[in-house]
Amino acid sequence: MKTAFVTGAAMGQGLMLAQKLSGRGWRVFAGVLPGADTSALAADPKITIVPQDVSDTESVRRSAEIVKQAIGDGGLDLLLNVAGVANVATGVVEGIPLDDLPKVFEINTFGQVRTVQFFLPMLRQAKPPSRILNFGSGAVLANPPIAGAYNMSKHAVHGLTLTLRHELAAFGIQVTSIWPGGVKTNMTANAHANTLGVWDAMDPYIAATYGPHLKEQTTKVLPDMLEKYGSTADYVTDQVLKIVGLRKLKPSYLVGKDVALMPLLRRVLSDSSFEGFIRRTFKIPSYVAK
Repeated sequence: MKTAFVTGAAMGQGLMLAQKLSGRGWRVFAGVLPGADTSALAADPKITIVPQDVSDTESVRRSAEIVKQAIGDGGLDLLLNVAGVANVATGVVEGIPLDDLPKVFEINTFGQVRTVQFFLPMLRQAKPPSRILNFGSGAVLANPPIAGAYNMSKHAVHGLTLTLRHELAAFGIQVTSIWPGGVKTNMTANAHANTLGVWDAMDPYIAATYGPHLKEQTTKVLPDMLEKYGSTADYVTDQVLKIVGLRKLKPSYLVGKDVALMPLLRRVLSDSSFEGFIRRTFKIPSYVAK
């Protein structure tokens, strides 16, 4: 029986991945934030619930010890680094609440580093190719406005992936970044109201400065696109499990119906042309000399 550890498994994509892996015969260790509702996981005998706060080093260390004790010398075949946050330290870069910025990186970026560090000994013990899938975001290509902290944290995740691909090649451990497009989950629910809230919370001067150029784009255009073109978590997790089964992993995979054409566009367009495409899509205005 193959073994997998999934971070952020209490809800959303993490929960679905844990359940689907179990349904396919895997022994799954589900990392869940202490105190989270685990009722959706508890009834499955092939899923072991493991308390884990990815922003806390000791918590991640303890979670690895629990898994190690359970699997012994058998090794871990798969690590899915799913846990993340989005609606923290939001706003245009000039107005990001700096006190909130570290939290985004502690969870989205450093949380993945912690998990990789403590789980790698078990991945090396498994018969190659064991695998690490680090969840990034399609934001590394689109970089939507008022999500600068989130965008930066996901760019850093891909830097982690690219480094690990070199460092772990000799051990037969394959590593990739998963870049979902817009996914309809708890994290993205109520996007219209949430983005309006971001503008309401901004410093009035910052909001007045950037609002004429970006408010409609971020409170209507982008949420409308998510509702119309975004993928369900069920669809995205099915695509992720197809990637898990591939013989050889590429450095990254765009996943989602709304980003299906992105690989082609990146091949045929220059960086400047692709940036122009993104701005036209998001209806971001350009500077007009007066």
